[in-house]
Amino acid sequence: MVSYINRRYRAGIVAGWQMAQHAISEISALSEKGSDSVRPPESDAHVPLVVDLDGTLVKTDLLVECLVSLLKDWPRYLFALPSWLLLGKAAFKQRIAHRVSFDPRLIPYRSEFVEYLKKKRAHGRSIVLATGNDERLAQHVADHLKLFDSILASDGSVNLSGERKRERLVSRFGEKGFDYAANAKCDMVVWSSARKAVVVNQSPQFAKAVGKVTKVEDTFEGRRAGWTDYLSALRPRHWLKNLLVFVPLVATHGFHQVTLLEKTLTAFIAFCCCASSGYLFNDAVDLSVDRRHPQKRMRPFAAGRLPLRDALIMIPALVVLGCALSLSVSRLFLGVVLLYYALTLTYSLRIKRIVLLDVIVLAGLYTLRIVAGSAAIAVWPSEWILAFSPFLFLSLAFVKRYSELVILRNSDGNQARARDYEVSDAELLATNGTVSGYVAVLVLALYITSRTAKVSYGRHDLLWFLCPLLLYWLTHIWLVAHRGRMLEEPLVFALRDWTSRLLIVLMMVTALLAAA
Repeated sequence: MVSYINRRYRAGIVAGWQMAQHAISEISALSEKGSDSVRPPESDAHVPLVVDLDGTLVKTDLLVECLVSLLKDWPRYLFALPSWLLLGKAAFKQRIAHRVSFDPRLIPYRSEFVEYLKKKRAHGRSIVLATGNDERLAQHVADHLKLFDSILASDGSVNLSGERKRERLVSRFGEKGFDYAANAKCDMVVWSSARKAVVVNQSPQFAKAVGKVTKVEDTFEGRRAGWTDYLSALRPRHWLKNLLVFVPLVATHGFHQVTLLEKTLTAFIAFCCCASSGYLFNDAVDLSVDRRHPQKRMRPFAAGRLPLRDALIMIPALVVLGCALSLSVSRLFLGVVLLYYALTLTYSLRIKRIVLLDVIVLAGLYTLRIVAGSAAIAVWPSEWILAFSPFLFLSLAFVKRYSELVILRNSDGNQARARDYEVSDAELLATNGTVSGYVAVLVLALYITSRTAKVSYGRHDLLWFLCPLLLYWLTHIWLVAHRGRMLEEPLVFALRDWTSRLLIVLMMVTALLAAA
C-alpha cells in the first residue's frame, strides 16, 4: 500500500513539473510576442534628413548672385573684396550677405526635390538645412519654404563646408546618425559619415560613386546644361541686329570688292562677340528683374539652367576675342567697338532705369553699328544715313518699352511697371514712337528727292516705293505691340513675322531695282 502511494506521489510530481515547464514556455513565448508588438518599427522618421542649399535645394549659387548684386549696386566694394578675403571665407560671405537685399521668392528652386521634402516632413521626418552660405541667407530661405526644423550655416567665423560640415553633423547627430542630400563632389566627405545619401542633379555614374561611400536612398537626376543653353545665353537671334554693319557697304555698292566684304564680315563677327558679352553682363546684373518678367524669367541664368559663374568667365573672354578681331579690321573700328561696349555696360548698369534717356541711348547703340560698318571699310557714313537712322531706331526703342508695359499690364494690371515706366506712360510712348517712325519716312522721302539719290541710283524714282512700304511696316510693328504680341525686340520679331519679312524683301528688291 505504501509503495503504491509512493509511486502515485512520484508520478504526480513528474506531471506537475512537466505542466510547469509547459506553462513557463508559453509565458515566455507570449512575452516575446508582446515585446515585438510594442517595439518601434524600423523607420527613417527618427533619422534627420540634412539638406544642402546651393545646387541641391536651389539651382544656383547664392554667394555668386549676392556678390554680383552687391557690385551692381555698390561698385566701390570691389576694392574692399581683397581685404574681406584675407579675413577668411566665412567672414567674406558674412560681409556680402549683410550688404545685399535678398528675396528668396525669386530664387529658382528644384521643385521636384522641394515636393519630396514636403512629403518627408508630412510623415514626421526632421529636416535640417546645412549650408556653407552665411546664416542670414539660409534663414531667409528657411523662412520662405517653412520646411526645416533647424539651420546649420556659416556664421562669420566658421565656414561650414566640406570637412567642417561633416564634423558639425557628426557631433550633433552621431556617426551614421543622419541622411544627407547634396549634389557635389565636395560633399563626398559628408556622405562618408551619413547613414544614407540623396543625390540631386547628378548623373547615374555620380550616384554610383556615392554608393561606394554610403547607401543611396533616392536620386534626382536634374537636367544637365548643354551647348544649346550656352548658345541661348549668347542670344544668337539678336546677332541679326549686327547686320547693320553691312549698311555702309550696301550704300556704297561695294559688295564686289572682296577686301571690303571680308573686313565687314570680320566686323560683324567682332560685334557679335562684344554684343553677346554685353547680353551676358545684362543677364548677370538683372537676374531679379528678369525673374519677375513673364518671358525673361526663362532665360538660362534667370531660370538656373546655367551657373552664374560661367557668365563671369564668358564675359571677359568674348570681349577679348571681339577686340582681337576688331583690331584686325582697323584701329578706328576697334575704337568704335570699345565705345559701343562701354555704352552697353553703362546702359545695363544705370541708363536703362532712367526714363527717356534709355530709349535715346538704345537708338544710339543701333546707330553705332552703322558707324562701325563705316569705320570697317574706311568710308564716312552719309549724312542722310545719320539723319534717317536715329529717328527709325528711336521709334523701335519706343516700341520695345511700350510692348514691355503692355505685356506687364496684362499680367500685373494697372500697377505694373517696366523699368521706371508706368502704365499711364504707354500713350506717351506710343505717340513719341510713331512720330519718330514717321519722321524717318519723311527723311527717306527728302533723300529720294536729293541729288545724292539721283547720282547713286540709276532708277531713283523707284525708291519712292520704299516710303509706303516702310510706313506700312512701322505701323504694323506698332499695331502688334499695341495688341501685346511683341514678345521680342522689334528687329528680332521682324525676322520671324511673315508680314515683316515680306515687307523687308519688297524693300530690298526695290532698292536693288533702283540701283540697276
